Amino acid sequence: MDYVSALLPPVVMAAFFIGLVVTIVKSQGGPNKSKEDAAVDAAMARADAAQQQARTADPHSA
Repeated sequence: MDYVSALLPPVVMAAFFIGLVVTIVKSQGGPNKSKEDAAVDAAMARADAAQQQARTADPHSA
């Protein structure tokens, strides 16, 4: 029965991982897709602006 105890954790983890992937795939798109995309675009724009501002403040740090 040692083989059962050796194989059980990977099988359980694989089942949870498959469930996670299925959940992620099913949640893509839908009515909130445009809001999610807009939120990501805004966050990326803020990060880019902060990076540009840091570069112009100290041009020798590159």
